[in-house]
Amino acid sequence: METTINPTVSFLGIEFDLTILAMSLLTVTIIFFLVFWASRRMTLKPKGKQNVLEFLYEMVNSTISQNLGTYTKNYSLLMFVIFTFVFVANNLGLLTKLEVNGYNLWMGETENFGVTFTLSLLITIICHVEGVRKKGVSGYLKGFLEPYPAMLPMNLLEEVTNLASLALRLFGNIYSGAVVTSLILQLAHLSIFTGPIAFVLNMVWVAFSVFIGFIQAYVFIILSSSYIGKKVNGEGE
Repeated sequence: METTINPTVSFLGIEFDLTILAMSLLTVTIIFFLVFWASRRMTLKPKGKQNVLEFLYEMVNSTISQNLGTYTKNYSLLMFVIFTFVFVANNLGLLTKLEVNGYNLWMGETENFGVTFTLSLLITIICHVEGVRKKGVSGYLKGFLEPYPAMLPMNLLEEVTNLASLALRLFGNIYSGAVVTSLILQLAHLSIFTGPIAFVLNMVWVAFSVFIGFIQAYVFIILSSSYIGKKVNGEGE
């Protein structure tokens, strides 16, 4: 099996993955133009592309409202952006395979653990910042001593496991899908007889992967809104 690497560049002692940077920029560009196109000439009675855009936004809203309650409107746009980014990033790697001189120039960003960890770290930071904003520094820190002080180690461990599980769940599902795709492509090159079989398998797998990509983006915003909701909602809310 031929091994490829992503091209990198160093700047101020920090190594940047050029493929991940380019694919992230492409993802953001795709989302921007699709949303821009779908939101032009909006009418009170939605139809066509406006229907799709409003359906996705309302789906995200209704999903996170279960965890955020009255704070839903504060985070609806953030969750919509995260959902669309993760969904597009999950599926970009399915479009093609581009390798030049041993360098991999095309991949879904969420196949890289660094990307999923960064997304999870972003959610974790938002959780803590919003928790402090809602309850104040002392009130927020006291929450780690609930229901009683002996639970402090477990509460701190929960913060770490939330971060790790959010990143690993997304990475594991998308990366394993990419591995299966690579195996199917290898099957296509074995012989003239395995080519048609690999083609059919690939079509089925791509369709399944798109579904999995949607589910993983959906689960990501459910868990993210759940973590934020625990920080901003009081015991009685």
